[in-house]
Amino acid sequence: MTRPALPRVALIHALAHSVAPINDAMARQWPQCVRMNLLDDSLSADLAASPGGLDAAMTARFVALADYAVSTGAQGILFTCSAFGPCIDAVARRHAPMPVLKPNEAMLADAAATGRRVGLVASFAPTLASMPAEFPAGVALRTALAAGALEALNRGDAARHDALAAEAAWRLVREEGCGVIALAQFSLARAADAVAQRCGVPVLTTVDSAVRAMKSRLGA
Repeated sequence: MTRPALPRVALIHALAHSVAPINDAMARQWPQCVRMNLLDDSLSADLAASPGGLDAAMTARFVALADYAVSTGAQGILFTCSAFGPCIDAVARRHAPMPVLKPNEAMLADAAATGRRVGLVASFAPTLASMPAEFPAGVALRTALAAGALEALNRGDAARHDALAAEAAWRLVREEGCGVIALAQFSLARAADAVAQRCGVPVLTTVDSAVRAMKSRLGA
């Protein structure tokens, strides 16, 4: 396939709520990039219900989505759900040296670079089982689940979602001494302002860090 004149990046989603935050960030930071969006919102539901976790069948689904994206001319792939690290690693190996980014890897590096104790807030419980191990060695990390936040967003109650995220972050600042908050899900990016106002510390989002990283990897 002929290489497009403008950079083309595939955004692959496992949650419908991830679509708007990353597209908004791309539009702000990299409007010249051609975006394609692939959504399979059964991925997160199937993972939550699966006793086998991230098994070979789940990895095969990720590979199939990535193969399709590459067939359309994508020059980079950004996955937007943070609970599927090993599946994304398999895609990266298959399509090397193409940039294939996990949603959180750029934010992890940004958080580590602050030198502060990091408070990681997630709204999807499986993320807290997989993501802490991805932080660089030596990072002082504390975690909190914003229980009920994702369910509130699913009901269309965005204000409740943001408030629950801010409350979880504030607990990490007040009780654990965290000096920076990292919001684990792309869907949590919408709560960044509420978290910053409540906590008074820097707030990192996966979407902004990821766009900067992909832009750099593609030489833009």
